[in-house]
Amino acid sequence: MKAYIFPGQGSQFTGMGKDLYDTNDKAKAIFDKANDIMGFDICNIMFTGTDEDLKRTDVTQPAVFIHSMALYHSVENLKPDMVAGHSLGEFSALVAAGVLDFETALRLVKLRADAMKRACDMQSSTMAAVIGMEDKIVEDICASIADDIVVAANYNSPGQLVISGTISGIDKAIEKLTAAGCRRALKLPVGGAFHSPCMEPARQELADAINSINFNNAICAVYQNVTASAVIDAQDIKANLIAQLTAPVRWTQSVENMIASGASLFIEVGPGKVLQGLVKKINKEIETSSL
Repeated sequence: MKAYIFPGQGSQFTGMGKDLYDTNDKAKAIFDKANDIMGFDICNIMFTGTDEDLKRTDVTQPAVFIHSMALYHSVENLKPDMVAGHSLGEFSALVAAGVLDFETALRLVKLRADAMKRACDMQSSTMAAVIGMEDKIVEDICASIADDIVVAANYNSPGQLVISGTISGIDKAIEKLTAAGCRRALKLPVGGAFHSPCMEPARQELADAINSINFNNAICAVYQNVTASAVIDAQDIKANLIAQLTAPVRWTQSVENMIASGASLFIEVGPGKVLQGLVKKINKEIETSSL
């Protein structure tokens, strides 16, 4: 069975999508429509912008989504048996599963990115990668820091977990994790504490928008970040998508559950190969490819 997986923030690179724009009419139409919806030439930033331009949350998120969708729509008659997306990538997965159309999803992605940037501006916060430590130990250390926000945010693969919270909370956690013997604990160059309580203002904004939109039932199983389990029902998908901003991304668990449900090939749709690498770390026997 084929599982289509869609990357999130961090997969971007200068020049992303330029070859698609120049060679595929369907992809070009997606890019042109995206510029109209965004209200500025985001494709020019994707094609020729600097790394700094692309690192801005309000640019990165729609850019990665647009690239994934242009690539997905450039191929005829794709029929995924199941889909999943990492954080932002969940919106791409929902389009592939027929839950949302491209235009509606891009408007939600734009709102999400803008709301998250505002939430980041409201509170100094960050994230850190923790390498070489069991998840339970990382969780316990995060929970032990009672006077600050610090939580497990991204379960990327066994022994690779990202934590999220206030800068002081992350600093305290790194100190404790290092003392406890983790191989590496390193702050990430991100704008704020994604998938943590710091994103509550953004979650509220996104909830209002999502609740005003009609979602379709999925045409295939969607393994959502919040539950890591297969979802089809439109209302369940809505609730999980709203919860996602302040809840952890359970990517390891999602991939394990997809494999248990019969996935034998994971096809990454979007810039880079980050998710293929994570899938191989979760189960080295599983076949992966780019679209």
